Amino acid sequence: MKSNFFEVLRPGVNSTFQDLGRENFYHIGLPSSGAMDKRNFLLANCLAGNSNEAAIEFAYQGPLLKFKGESAIITITGDVNFNIVRKDNNFINGECYKNYKLENEDKLDIISTNKSVYGYLAVSGGFAIKKFLNSYSTFSRAKIGPFDGKKLFINQKLEISKIINNQVPKKIKYLNTKIEYIRIIKGTNYDYFSDQGIDNFLKREFIVTKLTDRMGMRIKGPIIENIKDKNIRSEGIVKGTIQIPPDGNPIIMLSDHGTIGGYPKIGVVASVDYDRLVQMSPGSKIKFKEINLSDAETLFKLYEMETQNLLSQI
Repeated sequence: MKSNFFEVLRPGVNSTFQDLGRENFYHIGLPSSGAMDKRNFLLANCLAGNSNEAAIEFAYQGPLLKFKGESAIITITGDVNFNIVRKDNNFINGECYKNYKLENEDKLDIISTNKSVYGYLAVSGGFAIKKFLNSYSTFSRAKIGPFDGKKLFINQKLEISKIINNQVPKKIKYLNTKIEYIRIIKGTNYDYFSDQGIDNFLKREFIVTKLTDRMGMRIKGPIIENIKDKNIRSEGIVKGTIQIPPDGNPIIMLSDHGTIGGYPKIGVVASVDYDRLVQMSPGSKIKFKEINLSDAETLFKLYEMETQNLLSQI
């Protein structure tokens, strides 16, 4: 049987295999990891005819891949510029949220994301990689995931698990919308901060810095004054936790976060806004809005219903 695979000609920036993540391993120090923007991950897989197969997540610039084999159906989601270069050197300006058929020796050039951070590449039938602790997700710092947790590298061979050529053309209209506020619920150390510090947090703008990756996002703005204790006993933290270190500039913990932290926690990002938070590139402005837990749960359920409605249209 003929092998079907992609050859990596350029790995891109922070290109890794991700799925929906590995849950329930906090007790051994492992975060959930998984796709940063889960809605775009799900849309990519659905357009490719998959369920929870691994997709390639890339940041800013994606990989340049050469396909070798019979044919393959691929989809890219996010706000991404990409081209398909046919073996006769004709090329197609790619369109996100649409599937394409690649033939032997075709190249896929994922050039860049557009005023965002993450994009996703899914292939029909999935990639031939193994799970670790029930997940395909890469956690590079711990060397966990496919290829010993490595990011994509030059000359790597990415085999396709199963070729599915009977896919009908699929496409969906979807706009990656921006939001005015990132909604948060109060953190466990909310009362550590002065009234002025809370006002600065909720009423002033912050800027996303370049010190941002899958582990966390550092933002800069008005100082959030701590009036109680700048260092606390380390305790468990979750994705979206907003910690305030001694310099008063927040750190938002993201999908590959440490599972414990010793800085006071002023809030936690509501799950409904997490996908859009992680797509905010350096230089983006952030404003926070406090909501209660009940509203956060209701809003997330509505967001999940909206996601399922989008998937049902494919």
